[in-house]
Formats: sequence, C-alpha cells, structure tokens
Amino acid sequence: MQRKIVIYHVFTRLFGNTNTTNKPWGTIEENGVGKFEDFTDKALSEIKKLGVSHIWYTGVPHHAVIRDYTAYGISNDDPKVVKGRAGSPYAVKDYYNVDPDLALDPANRLQEFKELVDRTHAHGMKVIMDIVPNHVARDYQGISNPNDVRSFGADDDTDHEYLKNNNFYYIPGAHFEVPDWKDGYKPLGGERHRSIGTLKENPAKWTGNGSRSPKPDMNDWYETVRVNYGVRPDGGFDFDLLPYDFGEKDYTEHFRFWQHRDVPDSWIKFRDIALYWMDFGVDGFRYDMAEMVPVEFWSFMNSYIKMRNEDALLMAEVYNPNLYRTFIHKGKMDYLYDKVDFYDGLKHIMKGYGWSDHIPVVQHNLKDIEHHMLHFLENHDEQRIASPEFVGAAEIAKPAMVVSATISTSPTMIYFGQEVGEPAAENPGFGSASRTSIFDYVGVPHHQRWLNNKKFDGGQLTQQERELRDFYKRLLNFTLESEALMGKYREIHFYNKERTKGYNHRVLSYVRWSKNQKLIIIVNFDVTDSFSFDLKVPPEILQSWGFDKAAYELRDTLYEKTNTLKIINNEGHIDVHLGPLESFIFEVV
Repeated sequence: MQRKIVIYHVFTRLFGNTNTTNKPWGTIEENGVGKFEDFTDKALSEIKKLGVSHIWYTGVPHHAVIRDYTAYGISNDDPKVVKGRAGSPYAVKDYYNVDPDLALDPANRLQEFKELVDRTHAHGMKVIMDIVPNHVARDYQGISNPNDVRSFGADDDTDHEYLKNNNFYYIPGAHFEVPDWKDGYKPLGGERHRSIGTLKENPAKWTGNGSRSPKPDMNDWYETVRVNYGVRPDGGFDFDLLPYDFGEKDYTEHFRFWQHRDVPDSWIKFRDIALYWMDFGVDGFRYDMAEMVPVEFWSFMNSYIKMRNEDALLMAEVYNPNLYRTFIHKGKMDYLYDKVDFYDGLKHIMKGYGWSDHIPVVQHNLKDIEHHMLHFLENHDEQRIASPEFVGAAEIAKPAMVVSATISTSPTMIYFGQEVGEPAAENPGFGSASRTSIFDYVGVPHHQRWLNNKKFDGGQLTQQERELRDFYKRLLNFTLESEALMGKYREIHFYNKERTKGYNHRVLSYVRWSKNQKLIIIVNFDVTDSFSFDLKVPPEILQSWGFDKAAYELRDTLYEKTNTLKIINNEGHIDVHLGPLESFIFEVV
C-alpha cells in the first residue's frame, strides 16, 4: 500500500560545510563549502532515520560562480551578472554537468555526483534535482553537451526578436548593460577579483523574468535570460494546444498526442536534459517557476518522463491557485507547492493573528487535488521559522508541523536545519538574514552543531535542539508508516466550535482513517494558553468506523500518552488537556 512521501530539501553546497567563519562575501577559502562527499553513509543513514523517503539536492546543476575554473575548461563569470560569490543555483550555465564547487576534483565532478546518487539509493531514498525551465544563466555555454546536442542559442537567428525555434528572445541593435546599482550594492561587496570574467552580450536578450530592456532593473532577474517556448512577444502561441478535455487523459495519451507534432526547439532541449538525468539515476525533478512556462510544454515533457519511469516524482512551483488544476491535470505534475492559502494560513496562525478556522476551509476547497499539494513550513525561498522575522522560536511551529504532515495524503517537505531550529541569522553578503543564503559561501550554525565535525550525531546540539529534532523524527517516521494518513479525512473543528466549551480558534481537530487505523488529531497553536475541553467526535464518523462499544483506548503516537474515547448517546467524547503548543495524534488501540 502507498505510504506518505517525506522530502528532505537540502542545499547541497551548505550541508557539509563545517567552517564557522561566515565573513560577508567570503570566499571558499574563508567561509568553506560543502561537497558531494560530505553526504557519507553515516550522514545518509541519519537522514533516513529522521523519517525521509526522498532527498532533493538543491543547487546541483552547474551554475554561474565567481571562482577560477579555467583549468577545467570553464570560463570565468562576470560578477556583475552573478548574484553573490557562490552564485544563484537558478542561473544554470551547463545543464549536462554539475557545480564544480561541489566536487573534491572538479574534473571528476560528474562521477562524484553519480556516487552520491548511488549512495542515496543504497540507503533506501530517492533523488530529486532541480530543472529550471524558464531561464538560464546569461553566459550559458553547455561545454558538457553530449555529442549530438546543440547548446541553447547556438543556432538562433539573432537578427529577430522572436522566431519559433530560437531558444532566446533578442533585442536587435542593442547590447546588454548591467543594472544601475542601488542602496549601496556593489558586486562582490566592492572587491576587485583577480579572475573576473567580462560578459559581452550583443544583441541583448530578454531577461529571465520577462524584462525586454537591454538594461534591466536591479530587481529584475538580470543574471538570467528568458527561454523561448514558442510564445510570441504578443502572447500568441506557435505550438498546438491541448484539447479542452485532455486533463482527463493519462500520461500515455499525452505522450501519443505529441508524437510527430512540430514543437519549438527549446521543448526538445529540455526534454532531452530531463531524460539524460533520469538515465543518470535521478528519480525526479523540482521545477522552478513552472507557471512561467506554457502548460502544453509540461504535458510534452512530463509525459516523456513518465513513459521512461512512471514512478518519477515531478514537483513544481505554481503560486496561482487558479492554475493548480490545469498544471496537475493537463501539465501532468505530481505535486505543486501548497503555499498560497495553506502555508500562508499556517504562517499567520503561528504569528498569532491567524485563526485555525482557515485551515479546514482550505482543505475543503482543495479536496479534489489535496494529494497533489506539497506541504512545507520552510524552503530556501521562505523565512526560517526561528528567525525573528518569522516567529523567533522553532518550537512555535510544532503544532503547524503536525498539521502540515498529517492533514492530507500529500507529501511533506522539510528544509535541512529546520529540524534543529536554524534561524539564518548570518549576514552572508548578497543574501540576507532570515533566509539561509543560496548565493553565498556560508556555514549554517545550528545545522553545523548537528553535523558535529562530520560525525553527524548531533554532538554539539543544545538540549532544546535535541528535543526539537526528536519531535521531527517521531512525527516524520510516523507519517511514513501510517496507513490512515493515506486514507480518509474529515475536520471536526467546526463541530466542536459549536458544541464544546473552552474550544476556540487557537485549536484545530480532525480525524484520519483507513480500514485498519483510526486517528484523532488535536493541536494547540497557542504559545501561552492551555486548553481543557471535552472533544467530541460526531456520530456519523463513529458509525462509519463501526464503533459500538462504550469506550476505546487511545494512544498518542508522538509521546505515548494515553486517553479514552467514550461513546455517549452515539457521540464520541475525549477529555483533552492541551498545554501550550501541544499536539496529540491519538490512535485507537
């Protein structure tokens, strides 16, 4: 039987770095960098024991970076179009290779990543990596292309702003100019670097976020260029559209639809990139800003992937709720970020001004696609929970984490360091406090205490951090094993708000069940208030469970506390005492 998916989202460059210097704009020599090799058997064993089924290794594809790798045939990058010193992982420079920073021997970097993929598989976990379809680095070169592969832009006719089979959009007659820097910003913090590359782009290309100016704004994605998917500058399409009812078809029908159809060249290039990495051993992909690319492309790409491996995990950033169903059904995405409404709602509750009433409403509105909505409380784009800019204490997220992990059949994702309360307090240079920087060479202090000089045993953690990690370990492992969490759901929150004295909008309750497992879940989001009440389970739920005895024993799956479900006049009653931030996942014994 299918069980929950738990994804460990790790920023590969930062995971194994034991250097604690954290100098703003620091070099590798000053601040250190993690390597593929740091994911040792011990490290992977501990990640697996945390309760993880998949690892998303973020920042693996070779992206623009301020470091001299010319000895390996890699050109230097211009710091004026690289964000940070370590570079943005979303400005990919060579899709058929990996970041040379991550290898002990840059000449052997692809083999070192292959060994990591194999080690991960040996520990019973699957590998996810990034594909960034909307844009590439301004200086994309593709020096590692297979023999029959042409680089992005290599065959473009640059005299035209747009042609169907051009990979980029152009601004004929204009050359690219760097933005005007504002607010005291200077590339590399103002330092002159000895091995600086100089970008010359003539004619200029459209910028990754769609800016058509040869001199983009500082807040544009100026380090990247937009990929052309056959969308004309006026918004028209140079490809066949899917029939209106094709969301009802499976991936095999989508695959057949695209056979022998004339699709833009960029579609073929990205399909071949994905299939290359699948053949390499990668088990799935996380697609950056997927909604900026036509859904027809996703039908094409994902159906090819699923024909190669039907179990491939395909997850994507889509932040417009009006597009969720289109990208799931027509785009053949497995999972989309459940940020808007669900994550945002939990964030408001954690911050003290949101009401728990919001969460059952969100779940109801998504009930037809709930399995496809990936749940998280942290990722590399969001603030760390423990940062002052969020809530300032990792423990405040514990009830929200219970809800995130147990309210639906969808996957759960946690970000490395979340399990030990990493606050992202460092001032790394290009990145800013509250989000662990993806642009700089930095150490991740709380995570480093768990790392414990690569012993991976938590030897330097405080007692509070140990307890937090233990909570995550208990919760995630339970979700991996639970049959009920892949079964049915019903909220009992509003039933209790109407009938139960002492129950309010800082508490949430719902039930999950399958044939062999019945769960009653209650959480207290409040930081200071305790709650005592007679939680009620509606008669129709007890009837569907086939409960006909006067009482049933309950056991909390997190910390083994016991309770009793009493049935009085066909209604369930549980005497609940919830301390601040306390949660119960009661299983009927």
